[in-house]
Amino acid sequence: MNSEETLTGESGIEEIDRIIHEPARLNIMLYLYVVEKADFTFLVRKTGLTRGNLSVHLQKLEQNGYVEILKEFQQRKPHTLVRLTQRGRDAFDSYRERILAILGGTVPSP
Repeated sequence: MNSEETLTGESGIEEIDRIIHEPARLNIMLYLYVVEKADFTFLVRKTGLTRGNLSVHLQKLEQNGYVEILKEFQQRKPHTLVRLTQRGRDAFDSYRERILAILGGTVPSP
């Protein structure tokens, strides 16, 4: 990649999914990608986010159809589970491919 490609936007970076690319949401997506589902407390511990911050980022991911939030009660206590939807899994796969292509100097077709 030459400097002209970088300046003209031909690097492919403009095609990056900005919803996933935000560091906190990327961290959430990474954990959810490798498990079937995770509970809210697990995600708080693993991501280091506050409960409020995690909640806001999960809402953003849910609004875009990337995660499904399942609320239930266990022994009369609220219990929240989160899982990637197929759309979220596909979006993460595309994101990963695009990042690898950019780092490798090749841009995949959209």
